[in-house]
Amino acid sequence: MFSRPSLCGNLGRLCRSGTAAAISAPTTLPALSALALSDARGYHEVVGDIICPSQVRGIDHIRDPRLNKGLAFTLEERQVLGIHGLQPARFKTQEEQLQLCKIAVNRYTEPLNKYLYLSDLHDRNERLFFRFLSENIEDLMPIVYTPTVGLACQRFGLIYRRPHGLFVTFNDRGHIFDVMKNWPEPNVRAICVTDGERILGLGDLGACGMGIPVGKLALYTALAGIKPHQCLPIVVDVGTNNIDLLEDPLYVGLRQKRVVGREYDDFIDEFMEAVVKRYGQNTLIQFEDFGNHNAFRFLDKYRNNYCTFNDDIQGTAAVAVAGLYASKRITGKSLKDYTFLFAGAGEAAIGIADLVVKGMVAEGVPIDEAYSRIFMVDIDGLLTKTRKVGSLDGHKVNYAKDIEPMADLEQIVSTLKPSVLIGASACAGLFTPKILRTMGENNERPIIFALSNPTSKAECTAEEAYQNTDARVIFSSGSPFPPVTMGNKTYYPGQGNNAYIFPGVGLGVICTGTHHIPDDMFLIAAQELANFVEPTDIERGSLYPPLSSIRDVSMNIAIGVTKCAYDKGLASTYPEPQDKRKWLEDQLYNFNYESSMPVTWTWPRMPYIKTRAESPLIAAIK
Repeated sequence: MFSRPSLCGNLGRLCRSGTAAAISAPTTLPALSALALSDARGYHEVVGDIICPSQVRGIDHIRDPRLNKGLAFTLEERQVLGIHGLQPARFKTQEEQLQLCKIAVNRYTEPLNKYLYLSDLHDRNERLFFRFLSENIEDLMPIVYTPTVGLACQRFGLIYRRPHGLFVTFNDRGHIFDVMKNWPEPNVRAICVTDGERILGLGDLGACGMGIPVGKLALYTALAGIKPHQCLPIVVDVGTNNIDLLEDPLYVGLRQKRVVGREYDDFIDEFMEAVVKRYGQNTLIQFEDFGNHNAFRFLDKYRNNYCTFNDDIQGTAAVAVAGLYASKRITGKSLKDYTFLFAGAGEAAIGIADLVVKGMVAEGVPIDEAYSRIFMVDIDGLLTKTRKVGSLDGHKVNYAKDIEPMADLEQIVSTLKPSVLIGASACAGLFTPKILRTMGENNERPIIFALSNPTSKAECTAEEAYQNTDARVIFSSGSPFPPVTMGNKTYYPGQGNNAYIFPGVGLGVICTGTHHIPDDMFLIAAQELANFVEPTDIERGSLYPPLSSIRDVSMNIAIGVTKCAYDKGLASTYPEPQDKRKWLEDQLYNFNYESSMPVTWTWPRMPYIKTRAESPLIAAIK
């Protein structure tokens, strides 16, 4: 979906032109290459955002989604560009086209069909697509992002049409830079990469996970104004352990079990080096949906050597902590006053817990005390130093307590009496009515976050949370839930969507040329997001502002990240701008159509200078 350039089609266009028929068998390769280059063009006729008019033909303005304006071409543009007659007589403004897009997308009842319509729109008219998405984000976010993107990944082999990003396979090891060179964009600033091992809560989808980086980077543009040509979705295809996919005739990835161990690590090392060699040290590399056993390893390994972050760990953490900051207005308490229980001990849960610790330390709490207020449960029960089952590898050890092991979540909640219960387990229904009632009995305003995606994996629904706590719950979820009516009041639960965080962070990092991304930037992002929550949002039951305001949120986050980058000496773009908002706004993508006419200007009239009489050439030589 939401594709970057398609790199095929030149040969087909050459054949369709009729020129191929005139080429005889003995034609030399150089002659054929010259002919192909002169007559055939790729799917995108231009790269970057600076167009060289002498390289763009009139018909390119219809063929290239970056140049195409549909029926918005004026009569003068159609005539000068030589496309008059190739379109019907009607002229439409971009606003009229947006109305048609709304009608068209609403004709579909199935979310996947809406997804496909948006994909086709982006392949036809890039500016119209991004403006449509950015101005209708509340309706279209569930289509381009969770939960529909999960379904799109599951059906990827069926709906695949053209290249949407770059596929780097394990078979390309030793030549990853050569693969990177094939991407025609010279100025990529943000890469979102996945190996497809843990797509949302759906598991190992291998190469079908491409829908995730494609959707994420579409939101970079729609929500933060990052230029589309600066974004590159990538799948590193090392195989899949999903037997259903391996046996599926429609599967488009490597049909082999996942590569693991030293070979896998060396492959990722080569990929990181190839990115820097191709696009520079300050290229933002966002890791997405890697398996838990790899996500933290790579974050720890690369964070001080590359400009990188993991959205599942740090983006999820920031949006969750923002919800906790916003909850202060209801409970009157600070982070240090809460006792936290996490259901799940994967990358999302530990990422949130780590940022909560950082937030408490910022409030003046000693770090050991901060860790002591956080309890965590994995598949084998409560993380304790004395339990006989399950591992305490990696970051889990920081949250293991010196208490008796417990395996039953209902017992754990009853014993520990947490004030905050956060679900990041991908286990649907884990928060039973009894657990929810216990939270309500132990707390005047229990805080319950069911963050697992997609909706079908949520630990509880919004309705269950409100019903079992007499509507006293402070609730947030990772996927959208419908409003809940209790008595004569309707609650509109907020969605703790990472899209509030990563576009703004990305904008600030890209514009400043930041070379490393500290956790401080995500704590700043959480604070900026919480500051944007209005009393009316709290009153309606949401810890987050409306999605319609997310572009303003992204700008505020980008300003905060920009200040942090310069304060910490991480920026490489100088001089430091004084008016950071205006400086950032000047670099944003323009969603509106621009004139397709060549720029013309006049010269001043030449002053009169009398010239001497012409003389014969022979006289001039003498």
